[in-house]
Amino acid sequence: MGMCAWLPAPGKCLLVLGLKLFFLVPAGVPARSGDSVLKDNITVRQGDSAVLKCSVDSKVSRVAWLNRTTILFAGSEKWSLDPRVTLMENTAITEYSIMIQNVDIHDEGPYVCSILTDKKPKSTKVHLIVQVPARITNISKDITVNEGSSVNLFCLAVGRPEANIIWKHQSPRGSQKFVTDVEHLELTAITKEQSGTYECIASNDISNPDIRTVRVTVNYPPFISKARNTGIPVGQKGVLKCEASAVPKADFEWYKEDRRLLNGLNRVKIENQGKQSLLIFFNVSEEDYGNYTCVAMNTMGMTNASIILYGPGAMHDVNGTAMAPRFSLGLLLTVTLFYLLKF
Repeated sequence: MGMCAWLPAPGKCLLVLGLKLFFLVPAGVPARSGDSVLKDNITVRQGDSAVLKCSVDSKVSRVAWLNRTTILFAGSEKWSLDPRVTLMENTAITEYSIMIQNVDIHDEGPYVCSILTDKKPKSTKVHLIVQVPARITNISKDITVNEGSSVNLFCLAVGRPEANIIWKHQSPRGSQKFVTDVEHLELTAITKEQSGTYECIASNDISNPDIRTVRVTVNYPPFISKARNTGIPVGQKGVLKCEASAVPKADFEWYKEDRRLLNGLNRVKIENQGKQSLLIFFNVSEEDYGNYTCVAMNTMGMTNASIILYGPGAMHDVNGTAMAPRFSLGLLLTVTLFYLLKF
């Protein structure tokens, strides 16, 4: 395979070799029929190694690998400065192959194995295709909005072949729902049920999908989900429960008639536990029986529910649920004023 053993000066060797390669593979001139074999495309994933094979025989006097206008190898001499490109130590003398390690996008393109046999040039062409796993390059930040607002989420990804985008919603209840296949996801008049985690899934079947998430928090006013009338005998411990869902978390107040109840006074204790507020009577008396109002409030608004504490034999609703709220005008003004001063 030595191409310049007969030349005394290395400088002349390089010059003559360059001229010979130029004539072997003239730029812009297609090979004649029978002189060139177009191999199948070689597809390699980014980061893997690519092996470019070229078949030779004993009649070959000159051989070289070229990438576009760059000479990679001329015989056994390496011309490329790229350390990733190596000449493979072939077990058979009928093969002249090179390896490109850690393949990247810029390696994609045509490669030519140029062969001179009996003074007649021919070439083997190989086209290297580099596939890139899907990767998310930019995605919306976590966002907090008020109920009824519009939300625009985006998720940008790259890949070869082009990455496909799927949005997947995981609600606070744990259910999952596939959303539209677009980079930009628009949620108009958003509801509290649409809060939760949104997954952006980018894939192109080259490797495992790239997944990133956006947290969407929806602020909404409180609504009371549990408030039941309760019957407790005199002298026993009693508890009235009021539960409200809200974002931000609701603050609670308790009233009897028009009078606000304070923790530790009037023989009652108020305990707030997350979404739930407890009004605790340690020793129920006749004076404790009556109508109580639970008020839940946050920056988005407020709501209330009426709960009756009754004794044995007292009349109450069949289902034991709270009756409709019955705010007096004085109590309504008191709560509203406190609400405005607080927020």
